[in-house]
Amino acid sequence: MLKGVFITGTDTGVGKTYVATGIASALSSRGVDVGVMKPAETGCRVRAGKLVPSDALSLMKAANVHDALSNVNPYRFRNPLAPLAAAELEGKKIIEEKILSAWYTLSRRHEFMIVEGAGGIMVPLTEKYLYLDLAAALGLPVLIVARPGLGTINHTLLTISVLQEKDIALSGIVVNYAGSNKTGPAEKTSPAVIERISGVKIVGMVQHGSREFGSIASYLA
Repeated sequence: MLKGVFITGTDTGVGKTYVATGIASALSSRGVDVGVMKPAETGCRVRAGKLVPSDALSLMKAANVHDALSNVNPYRFRNPLAPLAAAELEGKKIIEEKILSAWYTLSRRHEFMIVEGAGGIMVPLTEKYLYLDLAAALGLPVLIVARPGLGTINHTLLTISVLQEKDIALSGIVVNYAGSNKTGPAEKTSPAVIERISGVKIVGMVQHGSREFGSIASYLA
């Protein structure tokens, strides 16, 4: 059975790509054949008339793969919006079968797949297809990347709840100090509260600027 993980966040800007690339690099350095995928990327820069998906390219570099970019990143948009909104604004349409076809191609080539979503698990790709639906279709367990500070208990428990309602397996939670190593009362207490209430294991606490992902990679693989 194919191993892998679907990485989502409790919100945008929590450091999903940072965590995803860290895990990919750690696994690749151990000789694991890692495949990566960023189904839709928004906020892409334009270079030489083409949209450049920096997150997808970072994932490919971290995993040391040379798959077709059209499979790793089937959809890319200029505007930094939810994929549905960006597609509508740019006069395009996301077709879920195109994403699944790219997934099947990549998953047959690699022994471990890392798929990174956009924003949170309820972000829409189309009006009737959320990242939640994509995660269910891929059949991968979900790793949640969360902030450590105030508000993270609510955001994380909501994310866990909707995944459990869909009967999607959870790999765990990574608390990412993306902004700073601030350790106020919220940062000190929130992770333990989340773990205790949800019963979902916190598999890593990533300090600001750290690239130590070995223990998280070992837990997932």
